[in-house]
Amino acid sequence: MTYSEKLTARIEATGSNLCVGIDPRPELTGDDLEGFVYSLVEQTSPYAAAFKPNIAYFEAAGSKGYALLERLVADIPGEIPVILDAKRGDIGATQAYYARAYFESMKGVDALTISPYMGFDSVEPMLTYPGRCVYLLGVTSNPGAEDIELQILADGRQVFHLVADMEKRADKHDGEIGFVVGLTNAQPGIVAAIPDAPLLLPGLGAQGGDLDLLKGSGRKAPVVINVSRGVMVGEGSAAERARAFRDRIAAAL
Repeated sequence: MTYSEKLTARIEATGSNLCVGIDPRPELTGDDLEGFVYSLVEQTSPYAAAFKPNIAYFEAAGSKGYALLERLVADIPGEIPVILDAKRGDIGATQAYYARAYFESMKGVDALTISPYMGFDSVEPMLTYPGRCVYLLGVTSNPGAEDIELQILADGRQVFHLVADMEKRADKHDGEIGFVVGLTNAQPGIVAAIPDAPLLLPGLGAQGGDLDLLKGSGRKAPVVINVSRGVMVGEGSAAERARAFRDRIAAAL
């Protein structure tokens, strides 16, 4: 089964395109980091198309945090895709070891976010794993996307188009390429310029992203919209918040 097939099956089974981001900040979790993340997964699983743990929040807790991440990812139900948000990007030899760390040593990771800005040879080592996907940073949700990703090239295109072109070069590999496109910066035309590959769309909720940008896109590859803070904290339970975002996204797509 390909990654796209697994994610599509989950979207169809749940009627949800919600990706639940797991960013356990100390001011939210208190002293019970483990209890917080496990409760979040348990409560939101019925409404989650995927989970996206952000590795930085676990690494900040030291070796115990990393060990918790390994346990959590392994314990997430197998039918729910796990996108590890690591944004790694290095020369090919080093990138191959990142791939081993997340696709071999860490059990349960289906996809990984990576930075493609060292070139396609820094992406290739991640594409040797059947059934896995790497989401390349296309147009991210932060204001600094204008510094590089949205800059105009001499031929009139923008830098993110060079990243989008990498999808064509993945055909001979076993893994898939997807793209990260932040809703806060996805101006009209940007989504249309990205190949019909899996999309991970952050920026909804606390960042104020606009779901209307997806209307009429006609994409066939699976799309998930990530919400982290909006699901982790707020009125009601995490389950109620996840259900509300699931319904909001379904109404917009």
